[in-house]
Amino acid sequence: MMFDVSHRTHYVYEQPVIQSQHLIHMSPRPCLRQVVRHHSLIVDPAPALRQESIDAFGNPVVLLDIEVLHRELILLARSTITVDPPPDIDPSRTTPWNLLDVHILETGRRLDLDVLQYRCASRLTTPNLEIEDYAAKSFRSGRPLLDAAIELNQRIFDDFTFDPAATDISTPITKVMRDRRGVCQDFAHVMLAALRAMRIPARYVSGYILTHPPPGQPRLQGADASHAWISVWSPEAGWTDLDPTNGLIVSDEHITIAYGRDYDDISPIGGVLLGGGDHTVSVGVDVVPA
Repeated sequence: MMFDVSHRTHYVYEQPVIQSQHLIHMSPRPCLRQVVRHHSLIVDPAPALRQESIDAFGNPVVLLDIEVLHRELILLARSTITVDPPPDIDPSRTTPWNLLDVHILETGRRLDLDVLQYRCASRLTTPNLEIEDYAAKSFRSGRPLLDAAIELNQRIFDDFTFDPAATDISTPITKVMRDRRGVCQDFAHVMLAALRAMRIPARYVSGYILTHPPPGQPRLQGADASHAWISVWSPEAGWTDLDPTNGLIVSDEHITIAYGRDYDDISPIGGVLLGGGDHTVSVGVDVVPA
């Protein structure tokens, strides 16, 4: 699949901003099964400094320093991306999850940092006993790792209700677990906490997903949104992407922007402001098959 993606973010500030600095994760990541054919980022007002680099997780990032007085900030990212479907995998033939360490030792393999760092809980994915008990229902002793992870993915889809009004970016996973309501970011964090409670490497993935309008209705421009899912590691399959919000194994309709331990590592826009006061933000995303 080839996609044209447009992602527009518009901030309006109550008071003038004297100066601002921002770290931007809006550039698609070149990775396995994904080729970035074109990408541009337009910023208004124009920054005094714009520096592109790669962060600690291998994601492309842009650092902006805006030094002109402004009450609005607009970022428009446009990309053309090709995504291939993953190879066929047999989840039942992956290593039993509770023998992962034994398998690594017996085969002489050593997990490199890119895998090992994702076994550890992060600030937003620290498991508690409730989450561990929830995960344990899928991770029975001797069960193949990927088979258990796919069942956990489906259970979150079945047990939780998508409700944009139930949470915000500061809502802890303990509340999400209690209310069983939230959005894609929340469900990804719950699944990561559950997997990490089982000592399974898993990472947070930000990006976009192709949406399909009801039959007979046109696509609404700007009606799509950023999306989040997870990627779980097994020795046989490597990284396998799972989407607990939709209860599916990711194929070729998900577009990856960045990987991290949780949302904090790869939020689309972060930074500091001098001035500004309260603000409103609007986001419009279009994902269109090319």
